[in-house]
Amino acid sequence: MELSEYAGALRRHWMLIVIITLLGGLVGFGVSQLAPRMYKSTSSVFVSTQQGNTTTELVQGSTFTQNLIQSYAQLTKLPSVLDPVITKLDLATSAQDLATSISVDTPLNTVLINITVANGSPAEAARIANAVSSSLAVTAQALSPKAANGSPAITMQQVAEAQPAVGPFTPNTRLSAATGLLIGLILAIVYALGRQILDTRVRTDADLRRISELPLLGRISDRGRKERRQPLFQAAPYGTQAESFRRLAANLQFMNPDSTVRSVVVTSALPHEGKSTTAINLSLALAERYARVLLVDSDLRRPQIAYYCGIEGGVGLTTVLAGSAELAEVIEPWGNIHVLPAGIVPPNPVQLTTSEAMAATVKTLTEDYDIVVFDSAPLLPVSDSLALTRITDGALVVLKSNSTRRGQLRSAVDAVEAVNGHVLGLILNRVKDSKRHAKYGYEPEIKSASGAIHSAAAAPTNSVEEQVKAESSS
Repeated sequence: MELSEYAGALRRHWMLIVIITLLGGLVGFGVSQLAPRMYKSTSSVFVSTQQGNTTTELVQGSTFTQNLIQSYAQLTKLPSVLDPVITKLDLATSAQDLATSISVDTPLNTVLINITVANGSPAEAARIANAVSSSLAVTAQALSPKAANGSPAITMQQVAEAQPAVGPFTPNTRLSAATGLLIGLILAIVYALGRQILDTRVRTDADLRRISELPLLGRISDRGRKERRQPLFQAAPYGTQAESFRRLAANLQFMNPDSTVRSVVVTSALPHEGKSTTAINLSLALAERYARVLLVDSDLRRPQIAYYCGIEGGVGLTTVLAGSAELAEVIEPWGNIHVLPAGIVPPNPVQLTTSEAMAATVKTLTEDYDIVVFDSAPLLPVSDSLALTRITDGALVVLKSNSTRRGQLRSAVDAVEAVNGHVLGLILNRVKDSKRHAKYGYEPEIKSASGAIHSAAAAPTNSVEEQVKAESSS
């Protein structure tokens, strides 16, 4: 994946990232509010030696004391020091449990021992710290070597008395909230990027390039659900979606300068990807470039063309293939194009589409019309369309943006290539464009003979040339 795709994933999920980040901060804040308040108090003990009258003896005594400092620090947490504290203060705990709340620090190159006690009560923490300092002094002096006069060689004196803390040292509300925000942000980013990496749905041109080198001939913007079944050249002939089909028609016309495309199959990997409406709108766009355009409903399982076009579909392609009618009898004009409905749904659609009668019909239609567009069944659920990709110039595979998966498209293309069929290119349908692009378009006004001004959308069957002539004559 490219850096721009990672950035796009974060941009698409920005709201989710913000929500998860804020939830992380709220969780951190909540945890800090529920956590018990703990206070610290520290007392300091100075360790010295009483031996030595000369400078040399004093230095030796100081060195001796520093060497014992760490041992005295460890002594602070032993029962010999803590048991007297528990008895003196009447604490309901054991020496082992009390030791877990005590920390001892001996600053480097000093003879100081700092004793810190953590407790839920600031006054109790100070009281215990001072008691431990006193007990340590007594115990250490009892264990130290004796001087010639019988006095302890080491003395300890409390130089800093522990005071009740003003505020708790834990929980740190700001730190907990900031930590929660950071953890939430990291989790949200990981989720967004992970979803982008694991999600195989086709969204962009880069997704298509990962599958094959087939050209993307068209990107069709999404319309509202109510407008999807109405042909664009009737609903909005000058909107951005209609221009997308005009661009698709131009790409199809000039994709191979050495061989003109005369017949094309519009299909898809799966159902409900917009192949039928794409075939209709593509035919209407091609009618602006060709004089005779035919739209054939060759989806003999779920034909939709007659329904979308509002024409009679009781007779059609299946009637011709069965030998019950001639082509001229079932082809109907519709606007600037001709339409051949599917007819009655047969019990054997695969046999019909792979028959010699179907091949002969395709050849006849290609000779009679400038270009023929076949709306055919999806490639993965059934094999009806595979034969058509061999007897026509090729297939246009329609993909539904943010729905069709890369593996499904790859399987569909492989199925066509396996039967020596040909895929002309891909069409990415229902693309979510920005509102700025979606609203760009124009509706030229045409003045009628009576002088009334109306929109060009009111005359959907007119070609671009006819509408320009109408404007010039007015």
